[in-house]
Amino acid sequence: MDIKKIHFVGIGGIGISGLARYMQAQGIDISGSDIAVSSSTNYLKSLGVNISIPHNKSNITSQDLVIHSAIIRDNNEELIEAKKKNIPVLSRSEALKIILKQKRVFSVCGAHGKSSTTAMLSSILNKYGAIIGAESKEFGSNVRAKKNKSIVFEADESDGSFINSNPYCAIVTNAEPEHMEYYNYDLDLFHSYYKKFLKKAKTRVINAEDEFLSTLKIKALRLLPSKDIRDIKHYLCDDEPYSSFSLYNNDKFIGDFEVWGFGFHTLSNASLAILASLDDLDSKEIKENLLNYKGIKKRFDIVCNNNRCIMIDDYAHHPTEIKSTLDSIKYYAKLKKIDKLSVIWQPHKYSRTINNIDGFSKCFKGVDKLIILPVWRAYEEPIDIDFYGYFRKYSPLFADEINRNGSKIEILKDNNILDVLDSGLIVGFGAGDITYQMRGLI
Repeated sequence: MDIKKIHFVGIGGIGISGLARYMQAQGIDISGSDIAVSSSTNYLKSLGVNISIPHNKSNITSQDLVIHSAIIRDNNEELIEAKKKNIPVLSRSEALKIILKQKRVFSVCGAHGKSSTTAMLSSILNKYGAIIGAESKEFGSNVRAKKNKSIVFEADESDGSFINSNPYCAIVTNAEPEHMEYYNYDLDLFHSYYKKFLKKAKTRVINAEDEFLSTLKIKALRLLPSKDIRDIKHYLCDDEPYSSFSLYNNDKFIGDFEVWGFGFHTLSNASLAILASLDDLDSKEIKENLLNYKGIKKRFDIVCNNNRCIMIDDYAHHPTEIKSTLDSIKYYAKLKKIDKLSVIWQPHKYSRTINNIDGFSKCFKGVDKLIILPVWRAYEEPIDIDFYGYFRKYSPLFADEINRNGSKIEILKDNNILDVLDSGLIVGFGAGDITYQMRGLI
């Protein structure tokens, strides 16, 4: 298919916007539409992309291809018009087969840590293009828009589309069961997708301490984090969190490295990125380039830092992620000599919450104060969950919302202020609108 013009329906979504920006860098004429203006649509518009708000069938003219996000339904007027004009219409996951098929793809997937690992790998392989599922603070975007045969790509296991990412190098951070509704809650089916993904790759880098990945009889660079990552030190540099460590593989010394961030999960992610880069760069250049990584937005994202309190916004919405981030935060609190930790948790989706309720009930250990917000339902029907019963050991405060008021967080219930957080470490967890509440944007 000779593609010169692509229209993206639902272009404001981070996955679709990233794909659009990347294709523009490859010389493709891009246009798009969405239901409302967003930071993504404004950014693309500033780059010369023709953006239409809202959807309208008149946007479909002479494009060679129409790509739509997962939330766009078949009755969308632009999709209907494209089909009338015999313009191919593909979902994002279907389009990946075409867009990435000629690329040398460093494809990163896994239940946890894939955005950070992809961003780290992009920092190391900085001459290649990149599409990440979150904004890299290094270059202020989720896309490194470079025209190159190689690309660093965050692949999505939530809808099975990662097997369409044409992996040259497959990097798997872990394979903990997640998004199981897509896989009909069939663990064998879920694992079969990872096997297909890895089988397609020429080279592979896996976390060999993962319960499932450790069983695979495939040729791969196998990271054993508890054995291979040594001599760990956490420190502050210009008040930013950094870690240094030595990396080994099969008892072979790879090098000494430094990376932005705290916690063993951060070092594990960095180590996977380093191992995936060894065929392309020497360890000296890898070390230098990794220092360009400055974290990603909404992951250990410090949104307020003054003499009384530090506020951190974090996207973690699974108990494994929350526990790992809290471990990092405790290192940070120790170095900052802060002894008070308050957590605001917005559960994300009823299905995820109830499927992982035991893990959630344990992951807040060591927290001084826990505030629980209503479930961010994400289009799901409500499920009755006994939050008080599961979390009573934390003596939680149940609230409707929070209000950022300068360097304070007001905890609201029925429009009344229940409490005010204005000292110590204050952390917000969740993948819903808590990120905007923490930043005072709503």
